[in-house]
Amino acid sequence: MAKRGENIYKRKDGRWEGRYIRYYTDDGKPKFGYIYSHSYSDAKKKLSEKKAFTTDRSRGSSYTKVIYNDLLTSWLQSSRNSIKESSYARYSQLIERHIRPYLGNYTLSKLTPKVVENYIDQQLNHGRLSDGGALSSKTVTDILTVIKSTLEFGRCNNMEISCNLNRISVKKQTHEMRVLSREEQETLVNVLLCNTDLYKFGILLSLYTGIRIGELCALKWKNIDTVNNVLKIKETMQRIQDTSFETPKKTKVIFTEPKSKCSIRDIPLPKCLIEVVLFFAGSPNAFVLTGDENKFVEPRTMQNYFKRCIRESGIQDANFHSLRHTFATRCVEVGFELKSLSEILGHSTVNITLNRYVHSSFELKHSNMDKLSFSI
Repeated sequence: MAKRGENIYKRKDGRWEGRYIRYYTDDGKPKFGYIYSHSYSDAKKKLSEKKAFTTDRSRGSSYTKVIYNDLLTSWLQSSRNSIKESSYARYSQLIERHIRPYLGNYTLSKLTPKVVENYIDQQLNHGRLSDGGALSSKTVTDILTVIKSTLEFGRCNNMEISCNLNRISVKKQTHEMRVLSREEQETLVNVLLCNTDLYKFGILLSLYTGIRIGELCALKWKNIDTVNNVLKIKETMQRIQDTSFETPKKTKVIFTEPKSKCSIRDIPLPKCLIEVVLFFAGSPNAFVLTGDENKFVEPRTMQNYFKRCIRESGIQDANFHSLRHTFATRCVEVGFELKSLSEILGHSTVNITLNRYVHSSFELKHSNMDKLSFSI
């Protein structure tokens, strides 16, 4: 059976067969061409080379019969060398799981704003493949971004595309992020300081520096300068879909630069962590969370361990990213200079820090309101 959207099948004689559209007849019916190979990877490569933009030159109408599937494939191939591997894997997943099955067989002349708008509404309400539930607004926004990018790519390649999606957008959902109160933070810290191991040390490090879970999992001891007490963030860890020809359905762990250039940063370590850092410091090339050069901890494993610590603390449920929000909030509460905080968090602007990560506690609001008091 072929992977959805690929048209590659294994024949009874053991060979792999790929099918592609060579051209369309005057009544719009596709005429197919075929490739054959003894391996899946070679078949996929040959098929990708054969899949070109279909042009009905005999009728003098360029690209009116091109199907969207071909444009998606060409856009992905063109983007591969200009974007991060994690971004490419994300785009591939969105296309194969969500876009091709619904829009792939539309010709570009039939792909209208109304068709896309109906499709976006469907994804927002019933797009989740596991149970038919609603997809998150973030995922649907990413899907819409891919669709807009592919159509713009077609226009840049002189394709006749009249579909204008500028007026279509997805309303963002706002979720109040969990921030630990001072009492909850103190309770959690007490649990982390009891029989502290490398996992608990990693949670403490995140709580008092605001680093992301992927950055923590990729961290090695050579990235912690114990002389100058500086934490250097240079890499992050992710598990992504493996898009290689050989393993189309598998995932893999990658180590890559953080999400932006601003995320490559040096963070001064607070004095409260120095003693713990010196106690656990290991071989320069060893991962901080394992103390081993060849073994690492994945973000999902770290997330599960953090949940155990939360349950042990007896406080309200929270996920690992709450540590980053809690760190930012505590910094604001003690009067941290916002530009410095933004750089420590790895943000490109102070506005991102303020709008996304800073959550003022009620106690701070109360304190600030008391500053407005006047004498009677």
